[in-house]
Amino acid sequence: MLKDKTGGNVLGTDLTGKVAVVTGAGGVLCSGFSKTLARAGAKVALLDLNLDAAAKVAAEITAEGGAAKAYACNVLEPETCKAVAAQVLAELGPCDVLINGAGGNNPRATTDKEYFEHGDLEADLKSFFDLDAGGVSFVFNLNFLGTLIPTQAFAAQMVGREGCCIVNISSMNAYTPLTKIPAYSGAKAAVSNFTQWLAVHFSKVGIRVNAIAPGFFSTAQNAALLWNPDGTPTARTGKILAATPMGRFGEAEELEGALLFLVNEQAAGFITGVCIPVDGGFSAYSGV
Repeated sequence: MLKDKTGGNVLGTDLTGKVAVVTGAGGVLCSGFSKTLARAGAKVALLDLNLDAAAKVAAEITAEGGAAKAYACNVLEPETCKAVAAQVLAELGPCDVLINGAGGNNPRATTDKEYFEHGDLEADLKSFFDLDAGGVSFVFNLNFLGTLIPTQAFAAQMVGREGCCIVNISSMNAYTPLTKIPAYSGAKAAVSNFTQWLAVHFSKVGIRVNAIAPGFFSTAQNAALLWNPDGTPTARTGKILAATPMGRFGEAEELEGALLFLVNEQAAGFITGVCIPVDGGFSAYSGV
């Protein structure tokens, strides 16, 4: 947590009395977001398909003296999201801050090779032509509809109230697609575009909408792409670090500053429709 000498966060973000909802809260990055918001004073609703994972994070927050409650939620089910939104309203109060963090990739939507070459159609590998339509649909839905549906459920509680905001989680893939993961790249580009659309759409009712685009962070979700079974870095890790001017993966805590800034009504009250890269320079580097 970014703290000053008095124990407060360095941006002076005070969310006391506010309710923050985080989807995908059982994951590495979104559990960190949840703790950051709680330390800033918010009552945090942690939503995740895996209730046990969200409950573990909620317990860690309450052990620190924060206020948090876990909810089982499938972000692809409108009725479930509406029901959870009603629960949060009854138990914590109306949503002030929504973090749309649920998302991810799937092996069925990933090619085995970076480049298609002659002979690949006959080879025993998964090429572009072997991508599973159901897997591609799942990845796109999880990332895009998994942002749209919770927004429908919780933004309704924000309309007409001051100081409300939404922060979506995009990705470096939204700027330039990474090899092997076309569905995830396309879906995150859609999230960035949707962030701008929402910012305009809600601009007359006081809801700010922005996004954070993390660069490369080592998490449980991407571990198989970044690390060999013996713990050594994969060739893909070598490429990533070579293309990241700062030469390392990000730490989850390094996303806190962007989050605290965007949810701070005093600091970012006139900021809406932007996507902030937190990437160690990856998006700025041409490779030469």
